[in-house]
Amino acid sequence: MKPIQVGLLGAGTVGSGTFKVLQRNQEEIKRRAGRGIEITMVADLDTARAREVAGDGVKVVSDAREVIANPDIDIVIELIGGYGIAKQLVLEAIAAGKHVVTANKALLAVHGTEIFAAAHAKGVMVAFEAAVAGGIPIIKALREGLTANSIQWLAGIINGTTNFILSEMRDKGLDFATVLKEAQRLGYAEADPTFDIEGVDAGHKVTLMSALAFGIPVQFDKAHIEGITKLAAQDIRYAEQLGYRIKLLGVTKRTAKGIELRVHPSLVPSKRLLANVEGAMNAVVVHGDAVGTTLYYGKGAGSEPTASAVIADLVDITRLHTADAAHRVPHLAFHPDALSDLQVLPMAEVVTSYYLRLRVADQAGVLAKVTGLLATAGISIDAVLQREADEVGGEGSTQTDLIILTHDAREGTVDEVMAELQALPTVLEPIVRIRKEELK
Repeated sequence: MKPIQVGLLGAGTVGSGTFKVLQRNQEEIKRRAGRGIEITMVADLDTARAREVAGDGVKVVSDAREVIANPDIDIVIELIGGYGIAKQLVLEAIAAGKHVVTANKALLAVHGTEIFAAAHAKGVMVAFEAAVAGGIPIIKALREGLTANSIQWLAGIINGTTNFILSEMRDKGLDFATVLKEAQRLGYAEADPTFDIEGVDAGHKVTLMSALAFGIPVQFDKAHIEGITKLAAQDIRYAEQLGYRIKLLGVTKRTAKGIELRVHPSLVPSKRLLANVEGAMNAVVVHGDAVGTTLYYGKGAGSEPTASAVIADLVDITRLHTADAAHRVPHLAFHPDALSDLQVLPMAEVVTSYYLRLRVADQAGVLAKVTGLLATAGISIDAVLQREADEVGGEGSTQTDLIILTHDAREGTVDEVMAELQALPTVLEPIVRIRKEELK
């Protein structure tokens, strides 16, 4: 059978990895797909780089629309990234009747509803395994492997840059700014790391996973997103003393009131597998009613790990290329006319537990006043850690740190009591709040 022909838009890190893996494993891939898969055309503004990546026998152009217009191209791989030209090209490829493979989590998290609707109307597939967690097949697991389950929640370390930074801060006791510079030097962080360190990248990914898990439209604009830029080394140290590690988590949960969709630093019990995911590795925990808790772990980025996911999508599309569109797995796991209108909860309605650190005057009655306000608000305390004043501020210090772990409480209630606590004259600095996820 004639090989399926693929056009590649963007010949950077992932594009070069896709060529290498396809070439190295071509016989194995052909045996799995049932026919050959060949990248026969590449578009990149840097045609010299593209030629070096593609080698001989592949047509290289600078205009992506030449690839889309080629009637021999069956599948278009979009590896350009971003919201701008990538969106136009994906929609044009769909309109031209091409299947699309993309690693563009930002595009799908923001414009996925429009893109999936266009693909459904045209009867083509948009595959995006590479958009979340690199080489980990989490999209496949949510779309197909766990389809018998009512998924209750998932939580993931889905940004390698931030996980590397947090691991280094914990291991070496360094502050955020110092470790960020080291991460940039080693190539783990971009020159402009904003999307990573502010949690936006993780927000894109958890938005897609939430849609797949619960059958809701992609709604990135409703996600609550916090990054790691304000984390202090002392909080990482205190968390460790209390039996926790701090990780940037993407969390989405099904509750009686609606869907939680959030990204923020979290205390995770150190005995949990997720707490022990170190360096630039990724991991996602999914809890289904039938299967229980499952863990997916591996490299979340990189040339060949991401290429692994891109090629898996190519194989899937090749297998289903001639299948009736109505019999393919839906883009978001649930049929488009069966998506739920469950609301994404505002953060004030989320219920979880908390780590609170208060820098307070080292004097009698402070602890009683703090715990009294928490009790009045109906927030019960799980644990209290009070540091010696000289340990916090040196010999003769008149300040100390008071660390409180709470049981579950509504975020809006915690906001209110924090405002009351902050107003106390004995509370000397802004209160630090970090959410706590037991992941039971």
